[in-house]
Formats: sequence, structure tokens, C-alpha cells
Amino acid sequence: MSANDYSILKFQIEALLLSFADTDEAVEFAKDIAKKSIMPNHLYEDLGLSSRAEMNRLMTKHFKPLADIKPSDIRWKKFLFDTIGEVAPACKSCYDQTNCFGCELEIRL
Repeated sequence: MSANDYSILKFQIEALLLSFADTDEAVEFAKDIAKKSIMPNHLYEDLGLSSRAEMNRLMTKHFKPLADIKPSDIRWKKFLFDTIGEVAPACKSCYDQTNCFGCELEIRL
């Protein structure tokens, strides 16, 4: 995957999140989340959060309409990339695919 491909994915995730951001703080989180979404670990880990529960709280606080449509059994990174119709670069080699890839969610916003 080229640097340009990563930039496009980051831009798409950022645009998705910005469409749900309604505060300056949410806009800043959207930029950081988009940047971290193309990194190799679980999204909550790359954001420096301690757990998936903390990730859910952050997303619910800042992107509630998006959090409301996310199925509870789908990880945030997978959900974000499913929503833009892509696969996260890290997901292709993740050890946790059996917990994440059971859902073939396709949401287009």
C-alpha cells in the first residue's frame, strides 16, 4: 500500500467523522482518530486509551449519532472502514479477525 493510499484512507475516515462532529473538540478528535486509524494496532491502543470501553465512551460523547448506529459486536476500526467501504490496512493481518470479521456490515452514509 502506497503513502498516497494511506492518505486517501485517512482523509475518508476524517471526512466521515467530521460529518458527525458538532464541537471543536470533536473536530480535533476526528483528525486524531483518522490519523491513528491507519496504524497497525487496535484503534483504542493507538489512541492511547486503556480499553475498548473507553473508546466507546469517547466515540459516544463526541460522535453520538455514529455511535448509535454502530453494532455493539463490531470493533470501531472495522466499523469506520466498513462505513467507507474499505478494509483497514491493519485488519488484513490482525490476530483478532474471528472476533471482528464475522460481520459483513456495509453502511454508506
